[in-house]
Amino acid sequence: MTSSPATGADERRGPLRVGDKVQLTDPKGRMHTITLNEHATFHTHKGYFRHADLIGKPEGWVVTNTAGIEYLVLRPLLSDFVLSMPRGAAVVYPKDAGQIVQMADIFPGARVVEAGVGSGALTMSLLRAVGDAGELHSIERREDFAAIARGNVETFFGGEHPAWRLHIGDLADRVADVVEPGTVDRVVLDMLAPWENVDAVAGALAPGGVLVCYVATATQLSRTAEDLRADGRFSEPVAWESMVRGWHLEGLAVRPQHRMIGHTGFLVSARRLADGVVPPERKRRPAKGAHPGPAEEWTEEDLGERPVSDKKIRKVRREVGQAPEQTA
Repeated sequence: MTSSPATGADERRGPLRVGDKVQLTDPKGRMHTITLNEHATFHTHKGYFRHADLIGKPEGWVVTNTAGIEYLVLRPLLSDFVLSMPRGAAVVYPKDAGQIVQMADIFPGARVVEAGVGSGALTMSLLRAVGDAGELHSIERREDFAAIARGNVETFFGGEHPAWRLHIGDLADRVADVVEPGTVDRVVLDMLAPWENVDAVAGALAPGGVLVCYVATATQLSRTAEDLRADGRFSEPVAWESMVRGWHLEGLAVRPQHRMIGHTGFLVSARRLADGVVPPERKRRPAKGAHPGPAEEWTEEDLGERPVSDKKIRKVRREVGQAPEQTA
């Protein structure tokens, strides 16, 4: 039994082929990503080699250029692709995507709604997890971001993924149009103000379903948790963050690296209760001032949003083959 070509599974096995993306690593650890073309060459200021020298070779091959420099040749992992792909919006880092897939228990065949697609980084991890038999409905309010995400996802999977449906608009307006109420297994939100969509998410999730929100700041984290509690249809929210520190490995010189991937975002999760159930009263006494009055209206700048220029968006759309259609 073979996998569907749309998922790219078969194409990621066996000898290197024309059209494959491969990652070249030189003796200093510098990486280059190229797409194999039988008529192309890979040039640096220190020599070149022909792509044809790699076609038909197995992964893990070492190719030597005209200057005697050796390159290790491997297909890029999903994490490699995410960190090097064209992007408009900031991407969800692999460390956070892995946490979301695991802690939300994204399983094969699951029906998942994702809102805030950005450049498609998290989308690819979710598609890997739900598999061909699952459903991933991605809702993005910006058409230009959606186009970039589509280009990146289809580049990685080698075409359209059978489980993916991409929708333009706001989650609150579109979710009832794309899924039946109470039928969604998991919802993942990557947006500035997830608390504005608590009611829409509660209506979409099946009892026991999981909501995971990815937020950048402590103020967003607090507001999301308090609104989930106030809604009354979710279990007690839990929150965490992860940090990754690499290690330098050279003989006996084994030590932590000087740089690390520290704070990228917070994750907050809660589960949908059955209709009509009143959650057990919390026994822990809240700290003084823990529940202030209604929050004033926050702007995108207040929430840490960094605007992306139209010029950059046009450039990235061209890079992923999703340039906007020209109008007369």
